[in-house]
Amino acid sequence: MRYLFVALFALATTTSNAWAWGDTGHRVVCELAFRLSAPETRAEIRRLTQADSEFDFFRDSCIWPDHPRKRAPEHFINLPRTSTGISLGNQCAMANRCTGTAIEQDMAVLSSSSASDADKLTSLKFLGHWVGDIHQPLHVSFEDDRGGNNVHVNGECSTNMHSAWDTCLVQKAIGSDVSAAVTDLLSSITSGMKEEWGTANPRDWANESFAITRAPATKYCIQHGSSCDAPSGSVEIDDGYVETNIKIVRQQLQKAGVRLAHLLETALHR
Repeated sequence: MRYLFVALFALATTTSNAWAWGDTGHRVVCELAFRLSAPETRAEIRRLTQADSEFDFFRDSCIWPDHPRKRAPEHFINLPRTSTGISLGNQCAMANRCTGTAIEQDMAVLSSSSASDADKLTSLKFLGHWVGDIHQPLHVSFEDDRGGNNVHVNGECSTNMHSAWDTCLVQKAIGSDVSAAVTDLLSSITSGMKEEWGTANPRDWANESFAITRAPATKYCIQHGSSCDAPSGSVEIDDGYVETNIKIVRQQLQKAGVRLAHLLETALHR
């Protein structure tokens, strides 16, 4: 029944354009983190997920916050059009709650010696999802165009800018086989990358994503003086756009997996 539940949700959301990375990307991030974790940490993840009534595997449980959308304001970070990034001590910029504060909140529960296993399981699923969200560049962007949902695209991807980064570019970068994609992504993660990426914090991750959001190659930010304006008309996603940005997609998924593994080690490996 659990597999049927997951399959039905996957079918029901194939046309959605609102989820960060889409279900495939979220599953990849969490499976990467699981494989990168120490045996003791993996054992604790398995112990917690055994009590899950919906999902058999951690990677699948990471899509749960999107089906249906839970804690909606915490799936993204909105910044002003004139912003160059998130300043020290301000995780959200334009709100009291966002992905940055969500990571802190669920990390605290997962690390707590007094939290119940049920609460830890819930926070485990949220944490896996939040780390995926904060590495999807269009989730660190602007409210007025709904993170690119109102920016139309055509060419190799034909829905909107947000959906292009959620699903279309992910499909082109890693395919749809989660296990094979994770094996491939793991093969190019070096020990140096793990060390470098693991030392950053959620504010740094958000600023990295925002830098991609604002990059000329993303074609989402049209710089006019100090303002980052939305593109006028439809954005063409051609072969050059795909070739440039699927490299970024792959690395963002890798970074998310490494960083989530680091958080899980910190919270669960006693």
